[in-house]
Amino acid sequence: MSAALVAALEAEHAAIYAYGPIGVRLAGGQAAAARAAEAAHRDRRDRLVLLLTAQGTPAPDRAAAYALPFPVTDAAAALKLAVQIEERTGAAWRVALPGLTGDQRRTALAGLTDCAVRATRWRRAAGVSPATVPFPGRLS
Repeated sequence: MSAALVAALEAEHAAIYAYGPIGVRLAGGQAAAARAAEAAHRDRRDRLVLLLTAQGTPAPDRAAAYALPFPVTDAAAALKLAVQIEERTGAAWRVALPGLTGDQRRTALAGLTDCAVRATRWRRAAGVSPATVPFPGRLS
Protein backbone atom coordinates (compact mmCIF):
# COMPACT_ATOMS: atom_id res chain seq x y z
CA MET A 1 0.00 0.00 0.00
CA SER A 2 2.73 2.38 -1.01
CA ALA A 3 0.29 4.95 -2.40
CA ALA A 4 -1.30 5.43 1.03
CA LEU A 5 2.11 5.80 2.67
CA VAL A 6 3.12 8.33 0.02
CA ALA A 7 -0.09 10.26 0.77
CA ALA A 8 0.76 10.15 4.49
CA LEU A 9 4.23 11.50 3.69
CA GLU A 10 2.72 14.34 1.68
CA ALA A 11 0.44 15.14 4.65
CA GLU A 12 3.46 15.20 6.96
CA HIS A 13 5.24 17.61 4.60
CA ALA A 14 2.19 19.91 4.65
CA ALA A 15 1.95 19.72 8.46
CA ILE A 16 5.58 20.74 8.86
CA TYR A 17 5.00 23.72 6.58
CA ALA A 18 1.85 24.78 8.45
CA TYR A 19 3.55 24.84 11.83
CA GLY A 20 5.66 27.80 10.68
CA PRO A 21 2.73 30.23 10.49
CA ILE A 22 1.11 28.54 13.50
CA GLY A 23 4.13 28.88 15.75
CA VAL A 24 4.77 32.57 15.09
CA ARG A 25 1.22 33.47 16.22
CA LEU A 26 1.42 31.62 19.52
CA ALA A 27 3.23 32.47 22.74
CA GLY A 28 4.51 30.71 25.83
CA GLY A 29 3.46 27.11 26.28
CA GLN A 30 1.44 27.09 23.09
CA ALA A 31 4.47 28.18 21.06
CA ALA A 32 6.49 25.41 22.72
CA ALA A 33 3.72 22.93 21.87
CA ALA A 34 3.79 24.08 18.24
CA ARG A 35 7.57 23.56 18.09
CA ALA A 36 7.18 20.09 19.62
CA ALA A 37 4.42 19.23 17.13
CA GLU A 38 6.56 20.36 14.22
CA ALA A 39 9.46 18.27 15.52
CA ALA A 40 7.18 15.24 15.86
CA HIS A 41 5.98 15.64 12.27
CA ARG A 42 9.59 16.02 11.08
CA ASP A 43 10.57 12.83 12.91
CA ARG A 44 7.61 10.91 11.48
CA ARG A 45 8.38 12.28 8.00
CA ASP A 46 12.01 11.18 8.25
CA ARG A 47 11.04 7.68 9.39
CA LEU A 48 8.50 7.42 6.60
CA VAL A 49 11.06 8.47 3.99
CA LEU A 50 13.36 5.69 5.25
CA LEU A 51 10.52 3.16 5.17
CA LEU A 52 9.49 4.06 1.62
CA THR A 53 13.09 4.09 0.42
CA ALA A 54 13.75 0.68 1.98
CA GLN A 55 10.80 -0.82 0.10
CA GLY A 56 11.93 0.78 -3.18
CA THR A 57 9.20 3.41 -3.37
CA PRO A 58 10.34 6.89 -4.36
CA ALA A 59 9.57 9.36 -1.57
CA PRO A 60 8.17 12.61 -2.94
CA ASP A 61 9.98 15.81 -2.07
CA ARG A 62 8.18 18.51 -0.17
CA ALA A 63 6.60 21.31 -2.12
CA ALA A 64 8.16 24.77 -2.01
CA ALA A 65 4.95 26.05 -0.38
CA TYR A 66 1.50 24.83 0.59
CA ALA A 67 -1.79 26.71 0.42
CA LEU A 68 -3.23 27.32 3.86
CA PRO A 69 -7.03 27.08 4.15
CA PHE A 70 -7.27 30.59 5.64
CA PRO A 71 -4.97 33.43 6.73
CA VAL A 72 -3.23 32.90 10.06
CA THR A 73 -3.34 36.40 11.49
CA ASP A 74 -3.70 35.77 15.23
CA ALA A 75 -3.53 33.10 17.93
CA ALA A 76 -7.15 32.01 17.40
CA ALA A 77 -6.50 31.34 13.71
CA ALA A 78 -3.25 29.55 14.57
CA LEU A 79 -5.07 27.23 16.98
CA LYS A 80 -7.80 26.58 14.41
CA LEU A 81 -5.18 25.70 11.80
CA ALA A 82 -3.32 23.44 14.23
CA VAL A 83 -6.51 21.47 14.80
CA GLN A 84 -7.16 21.19 11.05
CA ILE A 85 -3.59 20.14 10.29
CA GLU A 86 -3.65 17.38 12.87
CA GLU A 87 -7.07 16.19 11.69
CA ARG A 88 -5.97 16.12 8.04
CA THR A 89 -2.67 14.39 8.78
CA GLY A 90 -4.46 11.91 11.02
CA ALA A 91 -6.92 11.25 8.19
CA ALA A 92 -4.05 10.38 5.86
CA TRP A 93 -2.74 7.88 8.38
CA ARG A 94 -6.22 6.44 8.92
CA VAL A 95 -6.67 5.85 5.18
CA ALA A 96 -3.35 3.97 5.12
CA LEU A 97 -4.26 1.58 7.94
CA PRO A 98 -6.50 -0.99 6.17
CA GLY A 99 -3.91 -1.95 3.57
CA LEU A 100 -0.98 -2.33 5.94
CA THR A 101 0.34 -5.11 8.16
CA GLY A 102 3.12 -5.59 10.68
CA ASP A 103 5.53 -2.70 11.29
CA GLN A 104 3.94 -0.55 8.60
CA ARG A 105 0.54 -0.87 10.27
CA ARG A 106 2.08 0.00 13.65
CA THR A 107 3.69 3.06 12.06
CA ALA A 108 0.36 4.22 10.60
CA LEU A 109 -1.51 3.59 13.85
CA ALA A 110 1.12 5.55 15.80
CA GLY A 111 0.79 8.40 13.28
CA LEU A 112 -3.00 8.46 13.65
CA THR A 113 -2.80 8.28 17.44
CA ASP A 114 -0.23 11.07 17.70
CA CYS A 115 -2.30 13.34 15.46
CA ALA A 116 -5.48 12.59 17.41
CA VAL A 117 -3.80 13.44 20.72
CA ARG A 118 -2.35 16.69 19.35
CA ALA A 119 -5.69 17.66 17.77
CA THR A 120 -7.38 17.14 21.14
CA ARG A 121 -4.80 19.33 22.87
CA TRP A 122 -5.21 22.06 20.25
CA ARG A 123 -9.01 21.90 20.51
CA ARG A 124 -8.74 22.27 24.28
CA ALA A 125 -6.35 25.23 23.88
CA ALA A 126 -8.79 26.84 21.43
CA GLY A 127 -11.72 26.34 23.80
CA VAL A 128 -13.49 23.95 21.44
CA SER A 129 -15.97 21.64 23.11
CA PRO A 130 -15.97 18.75 23.01
CA ALA A 131 -12.21 18.51 22.74
CA THR A 132 -12.33 14.90 21.58
CA VAL A 133 -13.95 13.33 18.55
CA PRO A 134 -15.48 9.85 18.36
CA PHE A 135 -13.50 8.67 15.32
CA PRO A 136 -10.09 10.35 15.01
CA GLY A 137 -8.85 10.66 11.46
CA ARG A 138 -12.31 10.82 9.99
CA LEU A 139 -12.98 14.09 8.23
CA SER A 140 -16.58 15.19 8.07
